[in-house]
Amino acid sequence: MTEHHHPPEPAEFYISVDVETAGPAPSRYALLSIGACTLEEPPRTFSVELQPDQTGMTQAAFSTHGLTLEELQQRGQPPEQALQAFETWLRLVTPPGSMPVFVGFNAPFDWMFVADYFERYLGRNPFGHAAIDIKAFYMGMNGSTWADTSMRNLGPRFLPTGSLIHNALSDALDQGRIFRLLLDQARGKPASEANNPTGDASHD
Repeated sequence: MTEHHHPPEPAEFYISVDVETAGPAPSRYALLSIGACTLEEPPRTFSVELQPDQTGMTQAAFSTHGLTLEELQQRGQPPEQALQAFETWLRLVTPPGSMPVFVGFNAPFDWMFVADYFERYLGRNPFGHAAIDIKAFYMGMNGSTWADTSMRNLGPRFLPTGSLIHNALSDALDQGRIFRLLLDQARGKPASEANNPTGDASHD
């Protein structure tokens, strides 16, 4: 019997990603900003604001992040240029032989915008279909309810500020910290080390 040898799976390289948008779905509302970071200390970061490609914005979105379509039309990058810059950064920070894995806090929301814009403007998505939701990861680890995974519950446990501020890069950094601490716990790292992985005194 012939033994088949499959090539080894590429190593996973986690990228925390957060977005701010003009509304709840990319079919009707624009992606306005992307923030991303690696998980190691110090993290490597990426941030870009985009020129809106649609004209609508919900009041709920504006109340969350305070960005305006008029300002972003002036200072934002064209979407294709912004997504190209993001792909280039991903290529630079992802180690050879590894694959970037998208990590988000409520990843279904952030993922649908990033995946849609990559496919729409570049015709490809460097993340493939690899995305991890921090909320679902926490729920699986702790046997909690979905409601228990809200930032209202997790923020005070894991973040110095206790919450996200709805700036894409800042939120990507904060949720990356949460995921790193959860990974440490899942891998059995001692609690003191897991809660203070870099040895500093400061730092859902």
